[in-house]
Amino acid sequence: MKGFDAEFHDLDHYIRVITDRIWEGRRIDDIRTYYGDDCAVETPAGVSIGIEPVIAGTRATLVAFPDRRLLAEDVIISGDKERGFLSSHRIFSPMTHAGPGVFGPPSGRAVYARTVADCVCVNNRIVHEWLVRDQAAIARQIGRHERDVAQDWLDHRGRWTKPVMPPVPGGYVSFVDTQEPAAAYADVLRRLWTAADTDGLARTHDANAIAALPGGQAAAGLPAIQGFWRGMTHALTDAGFAIEHLVAKPRPGRATAMAARWRVQAHHSGAGRYGPATGRPVEVMGISHAEVVDGLVIREWHLIDDVAVWMQVLDPRA
Repeated sequence: MKGFDAEFHDLDHYIRVITDRIWEGRRIDDIRTYYGDDCAVETPAGVSIGIEPVIAGTRATLVAFPDRRLLAEDVIISGDKERGFLSSHRIFSPMTHAGPGVFGPPSGRAVYARTVADCVCVNNRIVHEWLVRDQAAIARQIGRHERDVAQDWLDHRGRWTKPVMPPVPGGYVSFVDTQEPAAAYADVLRRLWTAADTDGLARTHDANAIAALPGGQAAAGLPAIQGFWRGMTHALTDAGFAIEHLVAKPRPGRATAMAARWRVQAHHSGAGRYGPATGRPVEVMGISHAEVVDGLVIREWHLIDDVAVWMQVLDPRA
């Protein structure tokens, strides 16, 4: 762990410990210790630069959800000590909507939602981050539709705008695994978006696979997973697809863990999941985790922010 404090055994340990200190321990000022001064953070709905927006966002989240916890489900590591590590950290958060914030007045309801944060870590600091949270799951559990939350956020912003994410400092390049099973998983995602090839899932997924989906939903079995993707690729068409990060980590005696960050540029050309077709361009930034046994996916988690998609669909641009 070149450049990291001696207390950290490896990057998995580093990510779990600092997350616990900042969130579970409410040591918010530790963000100044563990984030780079110019750290860029991209979410599906925006880009921020620097430590202050991270601190402000953390404080605002804790006002709305004061008992929020960040429970690590997995940390999938790539990179090395010379050029920088990347941690793909899947988090399950139980919380109560007990305060005002971006989701409106407090509803008092219990909420459960997932987040995946991809963090580039160099010299004891997070210097670049991509973060996708299932905002639709939060909206639905407090009794709102994600479309209505998106309209509120759009009204506050005025229109859909999103800055370009700056490059990672220091020349870091995200790892893209070209070996199996990662390459096959990337190919099936690519064909889903570019050719609506839901049949291809039968080549990579166990018949009894289970998938966690946007909106806090789940699909059990291959036909249900295929149904989810048919809805997505019917609504969002003419897609350009790019893999930005891809890694498969064999774990002796356990399933191989995979993490994929991907980006789609599409058009809202089909009615259904996002309402009547508008023809508007839509970007989807997604992060998927999967577990593979004997070459087949048995479990997966697709982090897609449906609120951000709805904001683009509802945007009043000409």
